[in-house]
Amino acid sequence: MNFENYMHEALLLAKKAAAQGEVPVGCVIADKSGKIIGSGFNTREADRLVTSHAEVTALEAACHALGDWRLDQCTAFVTLEPCPMCAGAFINARLNTLVYGAREELFGSCASVINLFEERYPSRTAIFAGVLEAECAEVLRTFFKARRIEQNS
Repeated sequence: MNFENYMHEALLLAKKAAAQGEVPVGCVIADKSGKIIGSGFNTREADRLVTSHAEVTALEAACHALGDWRLDQCTAFVTLEPCPMCAGAFINARLNTLVYGAREELFGSCASVINLFEERYPSRTAIFAGVLEAECAEVLRTFFKARRIEQNS
């Protein structure tokens, strides 16, 4: 499984979020054969829901595609290190592997603030950090720079 190819797909979703005025985070979930079975991007502003994160949307789609809440044979690719809510959702889904791009210094729950995946939960998720990190971080930097310029105009 080529992590970078899947992360490119997640980056396309992040850019779609940015175009809609949402924080640019994208997520795709692939099954054990490599087929993308779930995808999502942030829609918190449009939905006015705290749970409308890219990861939650992708998880819901993947669960529907599999007809099961267990994703123990799946890999998630996220452009930004998941927050505690999304990390918890991945843990509860028994996700096999998590791949993320940029670190999230304020809410990151895979290493930056805390690593929830190191706690004593009954399942273990393999974590791969920094895949296309520079590209993922640049999408976020560009978005927030434009937002600051808008706010100061």
